[in-house]
Parts: sequence; structure tokens; C-alpha cells
Amino acid sequence: MHKGGCVHILASARNGTLYTGVTADILRRVSEHRQSLTPGFTTRYGVKALVWYEAWPEIEAAIAREKLLKRWRRAWKLALIEAMNPEWLDLWPTLLGGEAGPALARGKEELGPGSSPG
Repeated sequence: MHKGGCVHILASARNGTLYTGVTADILRRVSEHRQSLTPGFTTRYGVKALVWYEAWPEIEAAIAREKLLKRWRRAWKLALIEAMNPEWLDLWPTLLGGEAGPALARGKEELGPGSSPG
């Protein structure tokens, strides 16, 4: 019997650093990222907010989708996120049966000189 999978995108801030991953256990994996349990990219860049995810009935399909998304241009990923989550809410609570968390602050690349996140 094949187990399903989930492709996900985490972000450090709205339009900030993005991480694309795949897992058979979305709750465990996103929790690990949020708690910085494994040294690596997400820990180094503070990428903790779940901003997009997509469930697949078979892990092989999820892996294929993740590989495709990793080849996408950044602008395409941003459009994908905004189609599902235009406010850039943290979707982690929705996995636990709650409502999405607060919107993410704007990323540094959107801020001009003398600007502050808002």
C-alpha cells in the first residue's frame, strides 16, 4: 500500500526566503522546521511559516510535484502561494484544525530605505 505525500512551501516573511519540500508526514515535518530541530537551510534563514501546501494520494506524485516546483522561477512560486493564500497567513494552525495564523511581515527585499515592516 502506498502512502500519500504533501508538497509544501515555507517562508521567512511575505515575499521572503522560500523553502520547498515534500513529506509523508506534514505535521511532523513542519513542526521540525518550526522548532529548528535540524540544522540546515530553514534554520539558517528563519524559514518557519507554512504558506502553501498540496496533498497527493501517492508519495511518488508528491515527489514529482516537488521536483517540478523546485525548477520553477521564484515569480511562479509567489503566484502559486498568492493564489491559495493571498494574505500570506501562516497555515500551520489549519493543519491542527484551527484557523490560519497572522499574516507574515513583508520581506526585506520589499522594503525601501528608511522603511519598516508593516
